[in-house]
Amino acid sequence: MATTADIRNGMCIEFKNDLYAIVQFQHVKPGKGPAFVRTKLKNISTGKVIDNTFSAGHKINEQRVERRSYQYLYKDDMGYVFMNNETYDQVTIEEKLIENHDLLKDGLACEVVYHADTETPLLVDLPMHIEFEVTYTEPGVRGDTSSTNSLKPATIDTGAQIMVPLFVNTEDWIKVDTRDRSYVERVKK
Repeated sequence: MATTADIRNGMCIEFKNDLYAIVQFQHVKPGKGPAFVRTKLKNISTGKVIDNTFSAGHKINEQRVERRSYQYLYKDDMGYVFMNNETYDQVTIEEKLIENHDLLKDGLACEVVYHADTETPLLVDLPMHIEFEVTYTEPGVRGDTSSTNSLKPATIDTGAQIMVPLFVNTEDWIKVDTRDRSYVERVKK
Protein backbone atom coordinates (compact mmCIF):
# COMPACT_ATOMS: atom_id res chain seq x y z
CA MET A 1 0.00 0.00 0.00
CA ALA A 2 1.23 3.45 -0.92
CA THR A 3 0.50 6.69 0.90
CA THR A 4 -0.24 10.21 -0.27
CA ALA A 5 3.51 10.94 -0.10
CA ASP A 6 3.98 8.52 -3.04
CA ILE A 7 1.46 10.25 -5.33
CA ARG A 8 2.79 11.28 -8.75
CA ASN A 9 1.26 12.26 -12.09
CA GLY A 10 0.22 9.28 -14.20
CA MET A 11 0.00 6.95 -11.20
CA CYS A 12 -2.93 4.52 -11.40
CA ILE A 13 -4.90 3.87 -8.20
CA GLU A 14 -8.00 1.99 -7.12
CA PHE A 15 -10.56 4.48 -5.82
CA LYS A 16 -14.25 3.81 -5.14
CA ASN A 17 -13.93 0.31 -6.67
CA ASP A 18 -12.70 1.66 -10.02
CA LEU A 19 -9.36 2.50 -11.63
CA TYR A 20 -8.27 6.14 -11.78
CA ALA A 21 -5.15 7.82 -13.14
CA ILE A 22 -3.78 10.85 -11.27
CA VAL A 23 -3.81 13.77 -13.67
CA GLN A 24 -2.70 16.49 -11.26
CA PHE A 25 -1.90 16.75 -7.56
CA GLN A 26 -0.87 19.38 -5.04
CA HIS A 27 0.41 18.88 -1.49
CA VAL A 28 -1.09 21.56 0.78
CA LYS A 29 0.21 22.44 4.26
CA PRO A 30 -2.13 25.07 5.69
CA GLY A 31 -0.99 27.23 8.59
CA LYS A 32 -3.72 25.78 10.76
CA GLY A 33 -4.88 22.17 10.60
CA PRO A 34 -3.45 18.99 9.07
CA ALA A 35 -1.80 18.72 5.65
CA PHE A 36 -3.71 17.25 2.71
CA VAL A 37 -3.34 16.44 -0.99
CA ARG A 38 -5.66 17.86 -3.66
CA THR A 39 -5.92 15.65 -6.74
CA LYS A 40 -7.60 15.46 -10.13
CA LEU A 41 -8.41 11.85 -10.95
CA LYS A 42 -9.35 10.51 -14.40
CA ASN A 43 -11.55 7.43 -14.50
CA ILE A 44 -9.78 5.01 -16.83
CA SER A 45 -12.95 3.33 -18.09
CA THR A 46 -15.15 6.43 -18.61
CA GLY A 47 -12.60 9.23 -19.05
CA LYS A 48 -14.44 11.44 -16.53
CA VAL A 49 -12.20 13.68 -14.41
CA ILE A 50 -13.10 14.27 -10.76
CA ASP A 51 -11.55 16.28 -7.92
CA ASN A 52 -10.71 14.56 -4.65
CA THR A 53 -8.86 15.54 -1.49
CA PHE A 54 -6.87 12.99 0.51
CA SER A 55 -5.67 13.68 4.06
CA ALA A 56 -1.91 13.45 4.57
CA GLY A 57 -0.73 9.88 5.16
CA HIS A 58 -3.92 8.38 3.69
CA LYS A 59 -3.29 4.87 2.34
CA ILE A 60 -3.98 4.42 -1.38
CA ASN A 61 -4.07 1.21 -3.39
CA GLU A 62 -1.68 1.64 -6.32
CA GLN A 63 -2.44 -0.46 -9.40
CA ARG A 64 0.10 -1.52 -12.01
CA VAL A 65 -0.77 -0.78 -15.63
CA GLU A 66 1.32 -1.50 -18.72
CA ARG A 67 1.28 0.22 -22.11
CA ARG A 68 1.89 -2.13 -25.01
CA SER A 69 2.41 -1.27 -28.66
CA TYR A 70 -0.27 -2.66 -30.99
CA GLN A 71 -1.31 -2.20 -34.61
CA TYR A 72 -4.97 -1.88 -35.61
CA LEU A 73 -5.93 -4.48 -38.22
CA TYR A 74 -9.70 -4.52 -38.82
CA LYS A 75 -13.17 -4.49 -37.26
CA ASP A 76 -15.45 -7.51 -37.20
CA ASP A 77 -18.68 -8.43 -35.41
CA MET A 78 -16.75 -9.30 -32.21
CA GLY A 79 -14.97 -5.93 -31.95
CA TYR A 80 -11.75 -4.28 -33.09
CA VAL A 81 -8.79 -6.54 -33.82
CA PHE A 82 -5.28 -5.40 -32.86
CA MET A 83 -1.92 -7.15 -33.31
CA ASN A 84 0.87 -7.01 -30.74
CA ASN A 85 3.97 -5.57 -32.46
CA GLU A 86 6.37 -7.80 -30.50
CA THR A 87 4.63 -11.20 -30.32
CA TYR A 88 2.29 -10.86 -33.33
CA ASP A 89 -0.57 -12.14 -31.16
CA GLN A 90 -3.98 -10.76 -32.09
CA VAL A 91 -6.50 -9.47 -29.56
CA THR A 92 -10.10 -8.32 -30.01
CA ILE A 93 -11.06 -5.22 -28.04
CA GLU A 94 -14.59 -3.95 -27.39
CA GLU A 95 -15.71 -0.64 -28.89
CA LYS A 96 -16.40 0.91 -25.46
CA LEU A 97 -12.68 0.72 -24.58
CA ILE A 98 -11.69 2.85 -27.60
CA GLU A 99 -12.37 6.57 -27.43
CA ASN A 100 -12.94 8.03 -30.92
CA HIS A 101 -13.01 4.54 -32.48
CA ASP A 102 -14.30 6.03 -35.75
CA LEU A 103 -10.85 7.59 -36.29
CA LEU A 104 -9.10 4.19 -36.51
CA LYS A 105 -7.35 3.47 -39.82
CA ASP A 106 -5.99 0.11 -40.97
CA GLY A 107 -2.37 -0.32 -39.88
CA LEU A 108 -2.51 2.49 -37.28
CA ALA A 109 -0.01 2.12 -34.42
CA CYS A 110 -1.78 2.42 -31.04
CA GLU A 111 -1.06 1.73 -27.39
CA VAL A 112 -3.24 -0.66 -25.43
CA VAL A 113 -3.24 -0.10 -21.67
CA TYR A 114 -3.42 -3.36 -19.69
CA HIS A 115 -4.04 -3.96 -16.00
CA ALA A 116 -0.78 -5.75 -15.19
CA ASP A 117 -2.19 -8.07 -12.50
CA THR A 118 -5.30 -9.31 -14.32
CA GLU A 119 -3.97 -8.97 -17.93
CA THR A 120 -7.20 -7.28 -19.02
CA PRO A 121 -7.22 -4.42 -21.54
CA LEU A 122 -8.43 -1.15 -19.99
CA LEU A 123 -8.34 1.26 -22.92
CA VAL A 124 -6.76 2.00 -26.29
CA ASP A 125 -4.77 5.21 -26.77
CA LEU A 126 -4.70 6.52 -30.33
CA PRO A 127 -1.74 8.61 -31.51
CA MET A 128 -2.18 12.30 -30.64
CA HIS A 129 -2.37 13.35 -34.31
CA ILE A 130 -3.49 11.36 -37.37
CA GLU A 131 -3.57 12.44 -41.02
CA PHE A 132 -6.76 11.87 -43.01
CA GLU A 133 -8.00 12.57 -46.53
CA VAL A 134 -11.17 14.64 -46.76
CA THR A 135 -13.61 12.57 -48.84
CA TYR A 136 -16.42 15.14 -48.88
CA THR A 137 -17.03 18.71 -47.80
CA GLU A 138 -18.90 21.63 -49.28
CA PRO A 139 -16.62 23.57 -51.63
CA GLY A 140 -14.85 26.62 -50.24
CA VAL A 141 -15.83 30.05 -51.49
CA ARG A 142 -13.25 32.30 -53.13
CA GLY A 143 -11.89 34.70 -50.52
CA ASP A 144 -12.17 32.28 -47.58
CA THR A 145 -8.85 32.44 -45.76
CA SER A 146 -7.34 30.92 -42.68
CA SER A 147 -7.92 34.14 -40.73
CA THR A 148 -11.65 33.40 -40.28
CA ASN A 149 -12.88 31.27 -37.42
CA SER A 150 -15.79 29.76 -39.36
CA LEU A 151 -15.94 25.97 -39.57
CA LYS A 152 -17.82 23.53 -41.78
CA PRO A 153 -18.37 19.75 -41.51
CA ALA A 154 -16.15 17.42 -43.51
CA THR A 155 -16.24 13.65 -43.94
CA ILE A 156 -12.82 11.96 -43.73
CA ASP A 157 -11.67 8.64 -45.22
CA THR A 158 -12.78 6.63 -42.15
CA GLY A 159 -16.33 8.00 -42.46
CA ALA A 160 -16.07 10.24 -39.37
CA GLN A 161 -17.23 13.86 -39.33
CA ILE A 162 -14.69 16.58 -38.44
CA MET A 163 -15.20 20.35 -38.33
CA VAL A 164 -12.69 22.08 -40.64
CA PRO A 165 -12.00 25.69 -41.76
CA LEU A 166 -13.81 26.99 -44.83
CA PHE A 167 -10.71 26.80 -47.09
CA VAL A 168 -10.41 22.98 -46.80
CA ASN A 169 -11.69 21.15 -49.90
CA THR A 170 -12.48 17.57 -50.89
CA GLU A 171 -9.31 15.47 -51.46
CA ASP A 172 -7.22 17.70 -49.15
CA TRP A 173 -5.22 15.94 -46.45
CA ILE A 174 -5.65 17.23 -42.90
CA LYS A 175 -4.11 16.50 -39.51
CA VAL A 176 -6.64 15.83 -36.71
CA ASP A 177 -6.09 15.90 -32.93
CA THR A 178 -7.59 12.61 -31.69
CA ARG A 179 -8.13 13.85 -28.13
CA ASP A 180 -10.83 16.38 -29.06
CA ARG A 181 -11.40 15.58 -32.78
CA SER A 182 -10.24 19.05 -33.78
CA TYR A 183 -8.62 20.17 -37.03
CA VAL A 184 -4.89 20.93 -36.61
CA GLU A 185 -3.57 21.80 -40.08
CA ARG A 186 -3.63 20.99 -43.77
CA VAL A 187 -0.96 18.49 -44.87
CA LYS A 188 0.88 18.29 -48.21
CA LYS A 189 0.75 14.82 -49.77
